[in-house]
Formats: sequence, C-alpha cells, structure tokens
Amino acid sequence: MARRAVLFDLGGVLFGPGLQHFLGSCERDCALPRNFLQKVLLAGGSDSPYSRAMRGQITLSQLFSEMEEGCRQHASTSGIVLPPTFSVSRAFEEMAAKGTVNAPLLQAARVLRRNGFKTGVLTNNWVDDSAGRLFTATLMNLLRRHFDLVIESCQLRAQKPDPEIYTYALDALQAKPQEVILLDDIGENLKPAREMGMATILVRDTETALKELEELSGVQLLTQEEPLPTACDPSNVTHGYVPIRPGVQLHFVEMGHGPVVCLCHGFPESWLSWRYQIPALADAGFRVIALEMKGYGESTAPPDLEEYSQERICKDLAVFLDKLGIPQTVLVGHDWGGAVVWNMALFYPERVRAVASLNTPYRPADPSVDIVEKMKSYPTFDYQFYFQEPGVAEAELEKDIGRTLKVLIRSTRREDRLPFALNFHGVRERGGLLVGFPENPPASQILPGPELQYYIQRFEKSGFSGPLNWYRNMRPNWRWALSAKDRKIMVPALMVTAGKDAVLHPSMSKGMEEWIPRLRREHLEECGHWTQMERPAALNRILLEWLEGLPPDTPLPKISRL
Repeated sequence: MARRAVLFDLGGVLFGPGLQHFLGSCERDCALPRNFLQKVLLAGGSDSPYSRAMRGQITLSQLFSEMEEGCRQHASTSGIVLPPTFSVSRAFEEMAAKGTVNAPLLQAARVLRRNGFKTGVLTNNWVDDSAGRLFTATLMNLLRRHFDLVIESCQLRAQKPDPEIYTYALDALQAKPQEVILLDDIGENLKPAREMGMATILVRDTETALKELEELSGVQLLTQEEPLPTACDPSNVTHGYVPIRPGVQLHFVEMGHGPVVCLCHGFPESWLSWRYQIPALADAGFRVIALEMKGYGESTAPPDLEEYSQERICKDLAVFLDKLGIPQTVLVGHDWGGAVVWNMALFYPERVRAVASLNTPYRPADPSVDIVEKMKSYPTFDYQFYFQEPGVAEAELEKDIGRTLKVLIRSTRREDRLPFALNFHGVRERGGLLVGFPENPPASQILPGPELQYYIQRFEKSGFSGPLNWYRNMRPNWRWALSAKDRKIMVPALMVTAGKDAVLHPSMSKGMEEWIPRLRREHLEECGHWTQMERPAALNRILLEWLEGLPPDTPLPKISRL
C-alpha cells in the first residue's frame, strides 16, 4: 500500500534540542545529580506531573509548582542542597530562547506536501499559561501554516505512547496505518505505531532521518535544488476588503502579526504572485498585507482612465492604510507595483518605513523631453503603445485568458521556454502581443494548474481593461512625477534586479544611488521578470535579511488618549 501521510514529533524532531537537553543543562548549572529533574518530572508514572500536564489535566504553571515542590522533597530525602536561585521554569525558558526549528525537516515536510502527502505534527504538549506562553503560541501558529494538521496531546487528554492518540491521528489524516510514516526521537513512542502497521523512523540525527524518510516515501528530499518555500492557499487565508470611497474598494490578503509589510503586485498578476513570500514574512514576525491592486480580481475596476494614474493609485493606497489604522508600513512592489512603492516613498514618505522594488528601477522625471516621445525611443516598450487604444489589447488578452497567462508568465529556465521568446519589439506591426504563439501552450512551471485557475477566475471577473488602464496614463504620471523631480527618496530602500528580465533590465537601475542615498542592492542573475515566483527562496532570503536589518520601529506617539 502506497504511503501518503507523514507525522512528525515536535520536541527533538521539528524543534530542538528537546526538553531533556535543557533539563540536563539546568542540572549542570545548579550542580545537581544527573537526571535529578527528570526523575521528579516523571515520578508517579502515569500520574506524574509530566503525564498530567501532557494530558491537559494541569497547566504548565501548575507543572512548575508541582515540580518545585517535588524537587525540594527529593533534594531533602537525598541530602542535596538546592541553590537559592533554583527554578524549574528556567529550563523551559532556555528552551524557548535557544531552541530552533529544524529547517531541513521542515523543508522535507514542504516537499512531501507538494508531492501529494498529507503532513502533520503529533506532539506531547502542555497547556501553556506561563509567562512565556507567547513563544508556544508563535511556534504552534508557524506549524499550522506549514502542516495539514497539528495534534497536541493536551487537547486530546491522551499522550504518546497511549494507543488512542495514534488512532485519533489516523482518523484525522483519513489514512490507514500502512499509509503513514511517523518520526519521533523516543523509541517508546514509536512502538505502538509500528504495532499498528505504521512505518517508523527513530530520529537520532537529521541527515539519517532524511535518508530514511526519502526511502520510505519515495520522494527525493536530499536534492541540491533551491527548495520552494511554503505557499499560501487562497481558500485558507484571511481576505479583507477596504472601502476607499463610493464605488471603489480594495481587496487584500493578510497573515501574521508584527510590523506591517505591504506587497504590491504588477501586470498581469494577482496578490497570489506573493504566495511564497506571505508565509515566510509572517513566520519571521511581520504582519503581511498583499494587495490586489485596483482593476484586478475582487478590487474594483472603475471605468475612468484617470482612476489608474499613479497619483490616484497612491492616494487610494494612503486611504487604504488610514482605513486599516496603519500609520506606517514597509512597501514592497514588483513591476507596476514597484512604480507605486517608489511614488509612495516620494510623495508620502511619512507613511513609508522602508521601500523595496523588484525589477522596477526608480528614475526622476525628465522635463527636457515629452514622456511619450521618450518611450517611443525604447523599442522594448512598443507593447505599451499597443496597449493604448481601449478595447484592442483587451480583445486579444481576454479571448483565451489561460493562453494569455501561459504565454506571458513563464520562467527563463530552458525547460519552461516556449518555441520562441516573447518579443516586446514591433508588437503593433505584428498585430498583437501573442501573435505566433501556440494556441494551447504547455503549462508554465511557475504558474501551475491550481494557481493558473485562480488567476483565470480573477481575470474572468475583472477583465483586462483595468490592468491595461495603468498603461494609459503616461502623460498624467509624468506630469505628477515632474512636481517631485528634485526630491530624493531618503527612507531605507532595496532594489532587487533580475539578470534575465527582458523588459526591466538591470542596466536601467544604474545611478539610482544619486536619488536614493540609503539604497541597498541585490541581484539575481538567473531570474527573469517574475521574481517572486521564479526565485522565491532566494528572494525570501534577500527580503528577510534586509527587513531584519532595518532600524527598529519607532514607538507610536501617544497623541490622543480619547
């Protein structure tokens, strides 16, 4: 019978070192005999403080109290003197401070999930009411983002190795024992599962465990390829809607808690373009808001062209932040979203903690030459002139939305290329952007089935007029930018260039430092235009390193106590 589900223990497997390590460390620091604390913790067998806490009969604070009393009694009968500073809670606090998530095993769980496996966490855990309970909440919140289910003993009133907890896990997975693999670092916890028919792995070190998991699952886990991060699912994420003014609303997706990071997508995309960044940023302690930009999907697509000028879009974004009660945010944009975030930093710097753009460079407006004439001098931008006449590009792009997206949104990898490259030169002369491409192109590796279907649904709802109207404001955008042509962007900034972007080439970003003194640069050579989807793991590393290096958030001024 094929295996299709994997259960991971938490302490000592997904998170480590486990509690036993920190109990030992506490014993050494307090000059206590080896296993002194473990004996007190487990004294009484099934009625021990540990077992009662794991079954949820007492809370973690009560466990501390019972252990403190047990340690005093055990020390007294054993002739041991406890140090004046002795505290049982210290071992638990150290575990929270020094323990880490096992990244290779978490990555393996992601790969298994993408290969059709159900994944779960099966852990003996306590009800945490202690002073450090935020750590437990944060860890469990992270796990629930990355696994299909998280089973805690304290919520079931049963603990490993009680057989009923394994039966519960099988029911929750809707799987037979022969279809499940269980990883644990305690042999006693594996025995009942093995007797039921599950495959088991005793985790002693990560590398050996991964090799065994690879053999049992038949999924390659030890690959040298850049792993895909966890993606969020549109049906399993929080959606919100902000009324900007009568007849205009913006749709967004939200995840996480902490300093705010707003993500702004480009053309022809969706908030789902950020699906690999949203969980990673949330895991790192940020409140992530991914906007569906005006004209797209469930955000309103007003008919008036001026609604899509950069001035109007940035005003709307400021109102969006006002309505959510967000005084200041980090802004990250890609493609047209990159233009928006640069303009926000230029015209609304008080709202911008820091700004990052993927692929889209910043250039101050040039008053010496009309913007339309300047754009005509760049053959690569011919497609933007094809987009100008209302209805023409709409007819082509809306004829077969799936084909449109499969032609446009592809990676630069050889195996993902179509017979010939997308050419942005001479689009008007050819009679269309998609002319010459197959009627039924192969699937895109960066926009596979479910994601493609979601995109198609968004564009079936909104059409392409709104997204194309962003291109139909060349002169209004230029005139607005001229009013700030001598300003500099003084907030912390990040520019990420992509070596294989055929339109927004890295050379276009030359000299940005003159206008953005606090600019940091990063470059992804093996990457095309769709940076978030093509190189998500590398991009996440860049964003997180930059975000974590920003000056700390200034405490909000207490302007009013009303």
